[in-house]
Amino acid sequence: MRALQFDRFGSPDVIVLRDVAKPEPGPGRIRIAVRACGLTPADWHVVDGLLADRLPPLPRGLGLEVAGTVDALGEGVTGVRIGDRVFGPAAFDGPTAGAAEYALMPAWAHIPEGVTSEQAAALPMAAETAWRALDDLGVRPGELLLVHGAGSTVGEAAVRFALHRGIRVIATAGPTRAAALEGIGARVVAYGPGMSERVGALVEGRVDRALDTAPTGGRIDRADRPGPAGGSLPTLIELTGDPDRVLTVSDFAAAAELGVRITTEIRYDRMDEFARLAGEGVLVVPVARTYPLDRIREAAELSRSGHPGGKLVLVP
Repeated sequence: MRALQFDRFGSPDVIVLRDVAKPEPGPGRIRIAVRACGLTPADWHVVDGLLADRLPPLPRGLGLEVAGTVDALGEGVTGVRIGDRVFGPAAFDGPTAGAAEYALMPAWAHIPEGVTSEQAAALPMAAETAWRALDDLGVRPGELLLVHGAGSTVGEAAVRFALHRGIRVIATAGPTRAAALEGIGARVVAYGPGMSERVGALVEGRVDRALDTAPTGGRIDRADRPGPAGGSLPTLIELTGDPDRVLTVSDFAAAAELGVRITTEIRYDRMDEFARLAGEGVLVVPVARTYPLDRIREAAELSRSGHPGGKLVLVP
């Protein structure tokens, strides 16, 4: 099979497309014929050496979330059959991962009718991170939540989940996703200088809680008052009045300095719930572009720009 691999850590330039053996599913895992593989910022951290001390030696594979057709079952697997369409996280503890013609999966859910493989492959990490962040932040129905960076895949998923839970939402976003966010029920303001004042004009008093899903270090407010590493968290603390009411999924260094909450423990026990919500149209992660495996460098350049305009998906 064809698969993307890297033999050393570094930039996406180290990634190569090779012919390799199909991986075999161990106990509790399945193998799928991959129809789509979503790219995430975490992919570039892995290529750069994140978790290098916790995983087997190189070579390593690329791609953390996939969708496809079940091809083989490991020992003890139940509830799924050969030929079923599934999506979820790809196993990345071997020489290949999701960006390949075949991939192993440790967790999965059935793809709902009406959802394409490309759309399904865009869901796992954004949905898991957004759901976990709302839970860990403790936001409750009726509260007013500010989602900063709502134009990101995680941010938009958080907005959709929050509205579904009966939470009122103000979202910061650029023009690319602003209309779509307003269309699902969020009040949208532009980020950049003056954002704090624009949010303040929409509310009486303070925002109840704030969720930061913007790329690390993105300055959002006053040019004369940058936060740690140019980050957004001081402004979010100002808007809520309490660092304990703010959570970030990315700016961990500033969070430690300011007492802001973080969330890091990945959990895939809600995959069936994500599938149900995707089938109902509640959960949608927009796919911006698809690429074949041999155009990984082009996809990586757009992904790492911080402005992909939605999810980027590899299609073997």
